[in-house]
Amino acid sequence: MLDEIDRKLINGWQGGFPLTSRPFAEVAHDLGISEDEAIERIRALRDDNMITRFGPMFNADALGGAFCLCAMAVPEERWDETVQAVNDRIEVAHNYRRDHRLNMWFVLATDQASKIETLCSEIEQATGLRVFAFPKLREFFVEFRVSA
Repeated sequence: MLDEIDRKLINGWQGGFPLTSRPFAEVAHDLGISEDEAIERIRALRDDNMITRFGPMFNADALGGAFCLCAMAVPEERWDETVQAVNDRIEVAHNYRRDHRLNMWFVLATDQASKIETLCSEIEQATGLRVFAFPKLREFFVEFRVSA
């Protein structure tokens, strides 16, 4: 269960994280806890799978790279191994399950647009399953946030 401080941590960093030499100290001060406690709470949230990722979000396009939404049809009996194979790629920004024939969806983020096709091929080779790539045609900014 999340307590009030965990909720404030999660809700707070979604709107930005301090870009200072000691960002965790700044966050901790705002919450009335120690820097070590803030770091340990974030670590515990990650270890307990309450959050799946803690890190910056970069605009790959603006940095000369690319994003690509991808999907796969994964047989139920191969789900766990396929999740592991896909998530082992550092270029996978996030991965989620859908109730659809294409039941695994993930986003690739690369430093070069030309790498998307190669990465899809490598994931296909690693899993034996086809990767359907849906390159971005138009960008929408939705400022997605999840309230804890």
